[in-house]
Amino acid sequence: MTIAQMKEIKTELGFTNEMIAARSGVPLSTVQKIFSGITRAPRKRSLDAISSAIFKAMDEAGIRHDDMSGAGDGTRLQNGRSFQYDTPASGRSAGKVSEASYAYNTVPADGRHTIDDYYALPEDQRVELIDGVFYDMGAPAMVHQLILGELHLLFRACVDEHEMPCDVYLSPCDVRLDRDNYTMVQPDLLVICGEYDAGAIRYEGAPDLVVEILSPSTRMKDMILKLYKYQQAGVREYWIVDPRHKTVTVHCFESGEYDPVKYSFDDTIPIGLSDGKCSIDFSKIHQRMIKRGL
Repeated sequence: MTIAQMKEIKTELGFTNEMIAARSGVPLSTVQKIFSGITRAPRKRSLDAISSAIFKAMDEAGIRHDDMSGAGDGTRLQNGRSFQYDTPASGRSAGKVSEASYAYNTVPADGRHTIDDYYALPEDQRVELIDGVFYDMGAPAMVHQLILGELHLLFRACVDEHEMPCDVYLSPCDVRLDRDNYTMVQPDLLVICGEYDAGAIRYEGAPDLVVEILSPSTRMKDMILKLYKYQQAGVREYWIVDPRHKTVTVHCFESGEYDPVKYSFDDTIPIGLSDGKCSIDFSKIHQRMIKRGL
């Protein structure tokens, strides 16, 4: 794996230099020098350790790395798909990234896409914009949609039963998380409490509660990058549902001694922001999955 490939995949995974250093065992200062280009001839041992860490992270995220020959030379990897940069030498117009009938714009001069770029994309192409970088979302699997539909019903039932001043929304629903020009996310499920503009085209700011259901193409983004973004933006509670391992990890960021709690699909999970009024009996969802052979 070349350094250019490492940098592309590092961006795709939403990794920082600190994360790469922690996973590879390579000192942070060395990782920074390698990716900044200060070290022009890095030691093979360091490169091998970083490559190994990145390959492992790609496996965890479900991103293919069986053919890396193009990456770093005009190809950008995104969630298991390859995007070929058009160049003048190719005989096509410069400044586009193409895949089938879809094209992303190349990264702007300042290195970040904006919400204007987001709204300029074709409506049938689902992406998220996080800190100026586009992340392809793709179509979710059937198990993802089954869990999401059931969760929506259970959350709505809790809210209605206890007359909580909250609404529950399903994806796709645009959320301008940081209220800036560089981030627009679409959580799988979001709960908004209190007053807000229900007639707007998007929600401005941090929802009170967010649920993300992991897919092979989004695991690392949801578990690391979006965890950080949601916490920093002011989301009160973040649920990460993992169909592969049948676990739900709940992050209650408001807790004075913040410590995520992991539940199984057979547990009843309290909704933290309900002050003990509401809980989700996940075994109901699990039983429906079992009936479908999932």
